Amino acid sequence: MSKRKLRINGHSHLLPYPEEIPQFMKDKGIFWVDKDRKYMLQKDWNRPITDSSFFLNEKLAWMERFKIDHAVVLNLSQLYGNGLRVEEMKQALRFQNDFNAKVQHENPSKFTCGFVVHPGFVRGACWEIERCVEELGMQLLCLPTHYMDTIGTWRCIFDEENEPIFELANKYNLAIEIHPYDGEKFIKLENTSWRFHLIWMLAQCADAYHFLTLNGYQDKYPNMRTCFAHGGQLAQINLGRRIQGFDGRPDLFEGKSHPRKAVGHKNIFFDTLVHDTGGLELLIKNQGYKQVLMGLDDPYPLGEMESEKQSSYPGKILDLAMERKIIREDERDAIWEDNVIQWLCGEDQIGKEKLVKRILS
Repeated sequence: MSKRKLRINGHSHLLPYPEEIPQFMKDKGIFWVDKDRKYMLQKDWNRPITDSSFFLNEKLAWMERFKIDHAVVLNLSQLYGNGLRVEEMKQALRFQNDFNAKVQHENPSKFTCGFVVHPGFVRGACWEIERCVEELGMQLLCLPTHYMDTIGTWRCIFDEENEPIFELANKYNLAIEIHPYDGEKFIKLENTSWRFHLIWMLAQCADAYHFLTLNGYQDKYPNMRTCFAHGGQLAQINLGRRIQGFDGRPDLFEGKSHPRKAVGHKNIFFDTLVHDTGGLELLIKNQGYKQVLMGLDDPYPLGEMESEKQSSYPGKILDLAMERKIIREDERDAIWEDNVIQWLCGEDQIGKEKLVKRILS
């Protein structure tokens, strides 16, 4: 399909420049960036901007420096809309989606961008899916592992009430990204020592994977392909416990699909962002290399960024895996290119060719 092997980053993020963010976002305390580009902020929350490649032009230079041909840009986790009033949530999510669509439209060779909906309002979510696909030409739906429903209860994204969303994703042949956030809002622990990013985010991914597979959505919606952020890392070490639980207490799983049926399934993907070759080896042993795609989570400090302290750089984990004979060269190349394209396009061969042509143009 291509004359050379591409390097496609399947998990990236991008901040709008401060002047691109509508004033209402700041007025309502929803989300903004300070004029000096030092912090991203919400009401009663802020986080330092740790790398200039959070922004578009700097991101392009960063990609050029590390020979990254293309990046999949997810939505910002701060814009899932949980806890916002309905109209504020709609405006915030529409801003995010229009911003990502503009980035993709103006930089087609460099970015494929995702769009986000709020599952607590299923009908509105379906309307936004239709708009983003049919009007904006987007093909990646970003969803949180958990969300707040209309009565303030936290639920897993793969709750059966959300099946209309998955039916549309199946109709439109969408890729889906599942990403964790907001754990500190429903897990009753003090937010200290970065525990929600280091531990609970991985547990959130494992919980979402649990319910995707129990509901058998990977087979029920064959044109929908789901990728779990951060390697779905705790889901990998937890497979045996889930299988034994299913077998040992069948009364708790009536009508559900056995966990074994989902292992290595062609419609379930995981990114490489597990931070060590032992974790990557387990992921590949469990799921097979074809279900693993490159994810750098740039430019966050938990991403695979250049770091003197860790002697790290984008792509290091795959280079180490090659050195330690965990993967072969052809498997490394597939993780960088083929598997990302398969996740984004599925069995749509014309779509694959168009994507590669767009990247190489």
